[in-house]
Amino acid sequence: QLQLVESGGGLVQTGGSLKLSCAASGRTFNSGVTGWFRQIPGKEREFVAAVSWGGGSTFYSDSVKGRFTISRDNAAKNMVYLQMNRLKPEDTAVYYCAVQTTGWDRRNIDAYDYWGRGTQVTVSS
Repeated sequence: QLQLVESGGGLVQTGGSLKLSCAASGRTFNSGVTGWFRQIPGKEREFVAAVSWGGGSTFYSDSVKGRFTISRDNAAKNMVYLQMNRLKPEDTAVYYCAVQTTGWDRRNIDAYDYWGRGTQVTVSS
């Protein structure tokens, strides 16, 4: 089993920044992708960003492109980060880290094998 723990959420004003972390422990893997998703109560979970296992490929939703940056710790490989800049009230959500151990189906929620419990991000106007 793989355990994922998100951290770094909080309350920030519009235009501010936060950096989320996702720590993986348990089983090891050497392929696939780590993604960040977010969810507002009453709405479906939506894709935010993804990074390949090696860290060389990244992908973003149009709503965060140019403001958010996903990265992986190249040494440890078990840490993935989401740097969020120029935050907007519409970025308010619970943010989840997820791992897809094989493949590169980055937007597909059902393709992810493991999920964290999420961290709350609130952007005040």
